[in-house]
Amino acid sequence: MVDKSEKFNWLVRIGYFSRAILYTVLGLIALTSAGKISEGTNGIFLAVEDFPGGTAILWLMVIGLVAYALFRFASPLFDIENTGNDAKGWAKRIGHAGSGIGHLALAYSAYKFASSVKGASQSGGGAQDAASGVLSFELGGVVLGLLGLAFLVTAIFQAKKGFTGEFMNRISGGAPSGTRLLGGLGYAARGVVYAVIGWSLIKSGFLSAGAEQVKTLGDAVASLAGEGAIFTATAIGLLMFGLFSLVLSRYRIIPHLDSDTGVPDFRA
Repeated sequence: MVDKSEKFNWLVRIGYFSRAILYTVLGLIALTSAGKISEGTNGIFLAVEDFPGGTAILWLMVIGLVAYALFRFASPLFDIENTGNDAKGWAKRIGHAGSGIGHLALAYSAYKFASSVKGASQSGGGAQDAASGVLSFELGGVVLGLLGLAFLVTAIFQAKKGFTGEFMNRISGGAPSGTRLLGGLGYAARGVVYAVIGWSLIKSGFLSAGAEQVKTLGDAVASLAGEGAIFTATAIGLLMFGLFSLVLSRYRIIPHLDSDTGVPDFRA
């Protein structure tokens, strides 16, 4: 019989596998299909939908992205990654919470395609509608602006991860030899994308540019399409991050809470 911790382990691994599909497809369509990348985040799921068994893959992504989001929420709630309670630790935990929110939004987008409830909205429609709702409240612009600053800080952390290779501390020693390179390039590319998303939120919130400025993952990549080498390097990096996530689905050391003491522990 599989215990709860083992079920959690497998759900997280499905989450990393789903993330692998997401970023691999995003990188590929950015490099090969101008039409689909112009669709932003929707272009990712349109491409997956065209695969053999695309609907089944989309449902797997829904489950996996939700599982990955819950895994990330466990960090601020239970310090499951053992980052600590100092300022640096909480910065990482808040970043994990932001990642959880972002992956829940992606899971919802995948669900709309899997269940054929795509509607006629544009790629960033859901995010822009949410931003519009936030802006309707007093100090809503401040909230969006602060969220944008959080994304910019996260972008810096992503770039730092790629440069230092600190992410290897959470990966089994049996991982392929190219894992460090894949992760380094991938995190650098994610840093660029997070910076674009952060700046879009700052413009929408602090600079009163309107909710239509808010960009999602795919929209951020699409917005770089006219930037030549920057766009190409980012697209390649995102493709590498997809392959890196595939490695993580097998070799990531999944932390869990000890059932007796509640103290964060790690599987070796």
